[in-house]
Amino acid sequence: MPTDLIDRIYECSVVPELWPTVLDDLANLTEARGGLLFSAHKALCWTASGSVRDVFDEYVNEGWFKRCSRRVCLMSQSEPSFFVEQDFWSEDQLGADPIYRDFFRPHGLGWSAGTGLRVPSGDNIVFSIERAFERGPIEIEHVERLNTLRPHLARSALVSSRLGLQRARGAAEALTDMGLPALLLDEDGRVVEANALMEAMPGRVGLGANDRLVLADRGAQARLTEAMSTITATAGVTPCTVPLRDEVGRATMVLHLMPVRRSAHDIFGRGYALLLITPVAADRAPSLELMRSLFDLTVSEARVARGLAIGKSLEMIATEGDVAITTVRSQLRRVLEKTGCTRQAEVAALLASVAVAPV
Repeated sequence: MPTDLIDRIYECSVVPELWPTVLDDLANLTEARGGLLFSAHKALCWTASGSVRDVFDEYVNEGWFKRCSRRVCLMSQSEPSFFVEQDFWSEDQLGADPIYRDFFRPHGLGWSAGTGLRVPSGDNIVFSIERAFERGPIEIEHVERLNTLRPHLARSALVSSRLGLQRARGAAEALTDMGLPALLLDEDGRVVEANALMEAMPGRVGLGANDRLVLADRGAQARLTEAMSTITATAGVTPCTVPLRDEVGRATMVLHLMPVRRSAHDIFGRGYALLLITPVAADRAPSLELMRSLFDLTVSEARVARGLAIGKSLEMIATEGDVAITTVRSQLRRVLEKTGCTRQAEVAALLASVAVAPV
């Protein structure tokens, strides 16, 4: 996947007026007409390619959005992936659905690939790529292309969502408007600027000598340092999500490290990376989506991790997934590496009751 496109995705995080161009590029990758981004936290915000903006302006303002079941289906999926209509409905069901029959198809649309993102901050985000009805359904190889970009889209959209899809006029405003603890780091890992929420963080996050970020969780500190060196060395590299654990090993926060790219430097100046902290709560077993957000796990690794969190043995996980026990053990080794744990029991304890926190 071109690193230029990935860089432009991160540029959109604080320059959201660029999203339509990126959505056009996603549409071109999938032989579609255009794309759109919906974000809902306390209010609905959205943006779209110019080619479909008028259609979706009508979709939102005339009440079709509230009646559409597509968004509900996307948000109900625990697998972190783009989905197409055939994943939810038969041809007959699509033809009888009033949203498709009376809105999408009369507007020349009716095939899409979409994904729902429920991030630890409580934001609900939907990306959808819209294809002309006459072109036919979006093929699996195009869905796989979108899935390659999905982690980048998710992190960038989280920032855009917190800003209400409005361009930030400066670094201080951007960090404040995010409504979550956030700071800027330079390429040497020093803190350039922090918002008031970061300054009020408990003692597990602080500043050390030479304005360097210090985490009480040594494992998180090591992962963050490694991630910063990777971002510095490689343009377009996948940024990092790091769980921050308390003194008994429970994940209480998630650190999202994202590069500052292209014209985002007009806002963040000499800031090289943006660090955003989202809370997690301990009230139910974690979803696959949250497992991936916390530790950058693959789908199969996340299933192993979640199985351990709710008390399943490796044998049970293998049986339910219809895979060999050796495969599950291999996936467990990668889970141990990514979570910074050394034993299976430690993973289970860490993940046992991590959930999305209300914001």
